[in-house]
Amino acid sequence: MISKVGIGSALAGAGYLAYHCYSPESQLYGRTLTHCANPKHLALTYDDGPNDLYTERLLEVLARHEVKATFFLIGRFVSARPQIARSIADGGHLLANHTETHPNLLFLSHSKLRHQLSNCAQAIADATGIQTRYFRPPFGARRPAVLEVARELELEPVMWSVTCYDWHRRASAESVFNHARKGIERSRIGGPVVLLHDGSHTTLGQDRSHTVEATDRLIKRFKNDYCFRRIDEI
Repeated sequence: MISKVGIGSALAGAGYLAYHCYSPESQLYGRTLTHCANPKHLALTYDDGPNDLYTERLLEVLARHEVKATFFLIGRFVSARPQIARSIADGGHLLANHTETHPNLLFLSHSKLRHQLSNCAQAIADATGIQTRYFRPPFGARRPAVLEVARELELEPVMWSVTCYDWHRRASAESVFNHARKGIERSRIGGPVVLLHDGSHTTLGQDRSHTVEATDRLIKRFKNDYCFRRIDEI
């Protein structure tokens, strides 16, 4: 007969492992980049693009402030909007891999993991001629096999240290800015890597005007305290 203690221990163990699958700063399943090495550097990163209208607006804000950022792109959107991917690259920003269709990678086989990462890399290369070096798992979800496949493809996994919840349906420029500001001000280990979204993994054209406005405010607030860097510069 299975004891209550045994069941409790099993559930606790499962919870512990699940936590580390999604915790952005966990290193249990392998090394991931979560902070800038220099505490005076700050990296703005954007997931789920390229996205009609809002990626272009964001590029205008970044150009106005002469700030470079990192964009983790979804392969199917790159194939649909290659001109936006080229605009990101032409602006001096870093293009990175966010899989072909944005699935939860915890539930994919080894071959399907390779398919997701390889197809995204190919879409970016076809659109821009750029070979990506960095990868961020959708939802931050990873297990040892995910990181193993990424490294087989010579992709360095990147997570984050500050999240802004700009994907939430009730997000506003004010809420996004405040989440970012508080997270940055609480940073104690290295420089912050900030997670934002210029698109949505579900569809093109998702409204991200709040992210664009919050980015403008963030740069103005922290430009005297930090040097903004791409992920490959930190």
